[in-house]
Amino acid sequence: MPINDLDAIDRNILDTLQEDARMANADLARKVNLSPSPCLRRVRNLEREGYIRHYTALLDPAAIGLPVSVFVQVSLERQVDNALEEFERRIVERPEVMECYLMTGDSDYLLRVVAPDLDSFQHFLLEHLTKIPGVASIKSSFALKQVSYRTALPLGHIAEKAER
Repeated sequence: MPINDLDAIDRNILDTLQEDARMANADLARKVNLSPSPCLRRVRNLEREGYIRHYTALLDPAAIGLPVSVFVQVSLERQVDNALEEFERRIVERPEVMECYLMTGDSDYLLRVVAPDLDSFQHFLLEHLTKIPGVASIKSSFALKQVSYRTALPLGHIAEKAER
């Protein structure tokens, strides 16, 4: 289903599930003004079409002992396919790397890493990140405070496209 085929009800379902994916189908149906059967059909279709990738629980990093959040810029010696593939293969194996983006600009990659303490981050840095072949430079910035954190994607642009 192309993005333009998402109607107001589908967008409402997606918005609602982003806020509470554990909501019972009957409650979801009531919230989006559908009966339960058509609502469930729409949810299953959104899953099948790939709009909903999976459902998950969001944990509080500090509550589970991972209060340190670090943004790491990594530059490689050369941006050739095999170097990029090797870096990416090695980085996805590391559980402390929460996000990894191939970037434009001053660095090749931006990572978000969590750790229980500075020693653990140092261990990750020295024993794992610096040992990946082709890594030329690493710049780390420690997050002092999380000002905003969202997992729900904004869907307003879909409605704007549908209205055009």
